[in-house]
Amino acid sequence: MKHLLLKLEPIIWLLFGAGLSVGTMLLTGFVLVVGLAIPMGLVPSDALDYERAHALASNGFGRLVLLGLIALPLWKGAHHVRSLSVDFNGGDRDGAVGVLVYTAAALCSLIAIVAVVRL
Repeated sequence: MKHLLLKLEPIIWLLFGAGLSVGTMLLTGFVLVVGLAIPMGLVPSDALDYERAHALASNGFGRLVLLGLIALPLWKGAHHVRSLSVDFNGGDRDGAVGVLVYTAAALCSLIAIVAVVRL
């Protein structure tokens, strides 16, 4: 298993880096708008009503952004869980943990792709 993870390491780091960027920039802004600005009245409450949000998520660019907001932070989280396992003396089981968390991230990403395409 460890050999397979070493071969996939560049792809995993690419997804981790993209997830880190998306999680830091886009997802933080999204949470600030939805979680703080709308409830505080800084943004009109109809800014994200169903029709408007569905129209945004139904076009190609909106679907791509939505998929990035869902799938890429999953890979970031998976990599952090794997690193946390190694930090807590889990180096001997790094291969199994890596396969488990990256498989979970891949499956959840596939579910997100299916859900976004079906919008």
